[in-house]
Amino acid sequence: MSGQGAPELTVDGTGLSVAVVASSWHTEVMDGLIAAAEQSLRASGAQWRLVRVPGSFELPLAAQAAFAGGADAVVALGVIIRGGTPHFEYVSQAATDGLLRVGLDAGKPVGFGLLTCDTEQQALDRAGLPGSVESKGAEAVSAALGAWQAARTLAAGNGQD
Repeated sequence: MSGQGAPELTVDGTGLSVAVVASSWHTEVMDGLIAAAEQSLRASGAQWRLVRVPGSFELPLAAQAAFAGGADAVVALGVIIRGGTPHFEYVSQAATDGLLRVGLDAGKPVGFGLLTCDTEQQALDRAGLPGSVESKGAEAVSAALGAWQAARTLAAGNGQD
């Protein structure tokens, strides 16, 4: 499984404002991703809010709006499951490129919790549900908070923490 060797990051998120933007497709998978992200954010001490969007294609715009509204970091959660048309490739690429651009333009981290899977079972395996082998919602929070901490350290010129 791809999560082997993932780092365990512990970041104090006290005082941070984090927006969780989440798509609405594939309810069971999304419920797991969101619950895991919320649990990780509570444990970090960050303040957070959840905003749902129709699908993964809309995640970049929601992330951009979250930064415009004062968010320190965004956790983007969604799932795209391959079907029989090229739709999967177009939406996956557009959402990925859009989230990267939004984070770079804002100079703030976007935790990437967008699952791009061949099957629904692969998505369930990564959703952080009972029986799942990975929790990509929690990993997206760790990535966003870890990147925030690293950027803050680098901007302060302090070198390593």
